[in-house]
Amino acid sequence: QAMAPLHPVAVQCQEAQLVVTVHRDLFGTGRLVRAADLSLGPASCLPVVWSTSETTVTFVAGLHECGSTLRVTPDSLIYTTSLNYSPVPPGSAVVIRTSPVVVPIECHYPRRNNVSSNGVKPTWAPFRSTLSLEEKLPFSLRLMNDDWSAERASTVFQLGEVFHFQAGVDAENHVPLRLFVDSCVATLTMDRTSSPHYTFIDFSGCLVDGQLDDATSTFISPRPRQDVLRFTVDAFKFAGDSSNLVYITCHLKVSPADQAPDPLNKACSFSKAISLWVPVEGPQDICSCCEMRSCGLAR
Repeated sequence: QAMAPLHPVAVQCQEAQLVVTVHRDLFGTGRLVRAADLSLGPASCLPVVWSTSETTVTFVAGLHECGSTLRVTPDSLIYTTSLNYSPVPPGSAVVIRTSPVVVPIECHYPRRNNVSSNGVKPTWAPFRSTLSLEEKLPFSLRLMNDDWSAERASTVFQLGEVFHFQAGVDAENHVPLRLFVDSCVATLTMDRTSSPHYTFIDFSGCLVDGQLDDATSTFISPRPRQDVLRFTVDAFKFAGDSSNLVYITCHLKVSPADQAPDPLNKACSFSKAISLWVPVEGPQDICSCCEMRSCGLAR
């Protein structure tokens, strides 16, 4: 509603967040409520703009924040939250002069139309519901130039050179995602289960090739983006093989970007300088299972 004495709560439903402006004359009596008694959502988020001299209080929150809920209908995405007014007696007072209030708030978004000049990009949609709608994610694995500026034109390498791999996922229409390379195996044929084979990333994201004395293989930190992961591997061939052809198959996966890395979702390189496994992000102990060669069952 437009903010006026009769409509003291104004809500702007933007593409990825909502802005709630509250007139402190909440009841239209001329008596201003305390800004500290106002909060947003079940999580009781605090306002971002308020002072004792201002007559309005402003909340800004992502559509999935502050405990809001999402309801999906055939035509709409409906985010529901609430403005909460919970008066607390000031100082030593034992009485209050206003009643608690809960003002329900909803933001409706069409699932098939634009809400602005840009296409709808519901990056705030829950991970599981998005997956159930789209069923699959477009992953990619590319060989890049040495400076990562473009995809490498040739797939021919000399021993002594370095493979520059860039793994990615198109997460444009999803909640922000963090990409991981679970495993990578090299074979002489397209069958990744064939023999001989050489697994150079294993145990849910351990770049085991980097432990070898003659290798400098590593994950590149920091990432350029959460949905991209880069790593280098020293070029190799199979001993005794005259074809000089190697097939590489990698298993890529994602987790929500706000989910903390763990032993099953990690990118760990071996640092010869300190003789320890080091993660691209997250606490160092998530890599300890790389040394034990056992990181649980991959999800």
